[in-house]
Amino acid sequence: MEITYHNSAAISITDNETKILIDPWLTNGEYFGSWGIYPPYNFKPDEFNDVDYIYISHIHPDHCSQKTLSKLNKKIPVIIHNFPEKYFKKNIERLGFNVIEIENNKKMKIEKDFSINILAADNCNPEICGKLFGCSVSESGYGTANIDTLAIFDNKKQIIVNTNDCPYEISEKTAKIVSKQYQNIDFLLVGYAGASSYPQCFNFSEIKTKTEAHKKKIKRLNDTINYVKIFNPKFYMPFAGKYTLTGKNHILNERRGEPDLDFAVEYLTNNIDQKKNRCIVLNSKESFDISTGKSSNEYRKIDQKEKQEYVKNVLSKLKYSYELELFPELKSIIKLLPKCYDRFNDLRQKIGYETDTKIILELTNDKSAIISCDGNGYEVIENNQIKEIEKFISMNLDSRLLYWLLQGPQKAHWNNAEIGSHIQFTRIPDIYERGLIHCWNYFYSGIYCD
Repeated sequence: MEITYHNSAAISITDNETKILIDPWLTNGEYFGSWGIYPPYNFKPDEFNDVDYIYISHIHPDHCSQKTLSKLNKKIPVIIHNFPEKYFKKNIERLGFNVIEIENNKKMKIEKDFSINILAADNCNPEICGKLFGCSVSESGYGTANIDTLAIFDNKKQIIVNTNDCPYEISEKTAKIVSKQYQNIDFLLVGYAGASSYPQCFNFSEIKTKTEAHKKKIKRLNDTINYVKIFNPKFYMPFAGKYTLTGKNHILNERRGEPDLDFAVEYLTNNIDQKKNRCIVLNSKESFDISTGKSSNEYRKIDQKEKQEYVKNVLSKLKYSYELELFPELKSIIKLLPKCYDRFNDLRQKIGYETDTKIILELTNDKSAIISCDGNGYEVIENNQIKEIEKFISMNLDSRLLYWLLQGPQKAHWNNAEIGSHIQFTRIPDIYERGLIHCWNYFYSGIYCD
């Protein structure tokens, strides 16, 4: 088998005459325009006309890029995990593709001896929760997230495992299941970076931002090392989670706490025995042949000065999709709040979550909504009237994006806004409340929610 690297988690796997394109994100502008590609990728859709299948690991736009997919041949079937909820499938079908759903840990034959197997990141017992995905989350009351999957490509001679950006904390059990099920793994595609708003979008001191960014960077890489230990592959390639913030948020790039590829390679090769597990790094459109153990070209490191110039002169000037909209009237925003709160509170009650933390949501420059997470409703007040609150998380964002978010997921989703670094947070105390964030993703009116 041969692996060709394109960008981030986008790769191709070729076995004889069969080619699978995986997680194609090949154009700038995902996450409402804030995610850019560096080095620039010269995307020509015709180059992928020989693809037999597309496999998409999950719904996030840097894996399921609608901008990229819309330009590809709609006759190419798309393979996904058979998720309980069908919004992921529907999103792809809306683009004109035929979607093939594969049951959890059930091999699908691609061609002769070539097969694909997909497992949900947290491989729960369906007899416990009735779902193949998110069981560990369900048991704590928060329901399924329908997010990450990993995949195994097997031609009975060679085995490739792709963990893309599966979080190690929820995927460790599944990874160990795969390592027992598949012996002598040849190639591991493993994430070395990720995406979140922490710490770059939080109101921290410069010292705390740097401290948290460093801790996050090292944790990412240690998770990569843990994956390598579990799978023990002949070769591994750090990939996925590679992006550069564009537009006005380009100034946050150095605060993200995500390792760049060259730093990651140095750290990993210093901490992993290269005689046992050899690190492979590829530039865009270059390939690696597992049989020969050779790359099509020697890897060339990123020139950081050139990157900074490109960000400054090109990526920083890009506009976000919502910036092309008119600013909504305050009354239009307020009109959506009752249904948003009801949906949020209904889920909170359903899972039995309660906290005295308040959510302060800035609606306009002079008004905010103070939202309770214990069933006591919400109120809209002047910003200068906000009294001192002991426990809160405040969210500040462009009102045009806020208006989209309050309408529903088909317009915009809170998780994508957060990942795209579009929300500025203040959190007192600085404690992550999973249940609160889980419920908050349902704070929308439902106008667009199919």
